[in-house]
Amino acid sequence: MVDLDAEARLDAALVTRVLAGDDKAAFSHLMRRHQGMIRAQLRRLCQGDHGRADDLAQEVFLTAWRKLDQFRNESRFSTWLYRIAYTTFLQAQRHKASDDSESSNLLAEPQTNDDIAELDLSLDLQRAMLHLAAGERDALLHCYHLDLSHEETAVILGMPLGTVKSHIQRGKDKLKQLLGVWASTSHQKK
Repeated sequence: MVDLDAEARLDAALVTRVLAGDDKAAFSHLMRRHQGMIRAQLRRLCQGDHGRADDLAQEVFLTAWRKLDQFRNESRFSTWLYRIAYTTFLQAQRHKASDDSESSNLLAEPQTNDDIAELDLSLDLQRAMLHLAAGERDALLHCYHLDLSHEETAVILGMPLGTVKSHIQRGKDKLKQLLGVWASTSHQKK
């Protein structure tokens, strides 16, 4: 189990080193510690477009470098980075001229019926997520895919805690309705 307090203290010490002496090695260490989670967040937000997510991740860390003096240590450093990543994603969405077509990144052909069923469920879930309101989709992504608390998600999304909880509940209810056929299929297998 990860000791979040120890992780937060390490991040705070690295931030202090960066700010005290323009310590690029300390910032590089921060970037290495958090780049995986930022890329994961952005890949989900970009619906699997890894190239676009990686480009946005670079922007996130450039922004973090430029604005590190604005980090107030009121939340975890990772929460602050998630917020920058989410804002960077929203800005990129606003500047995007046309919608990307829905695509899937399948590296291998399914081999068994279980693989095919899992792939079908994954594709149906992706399609169902597109039917959710943006707030519902974003709240579910941060809480369930990124395993963040409701409080952290509220900070990242810049919305009240109650709104996050409402978005999650409404999103889950909509997904249950949209994916209802899967619930009846899983009961038939048992």
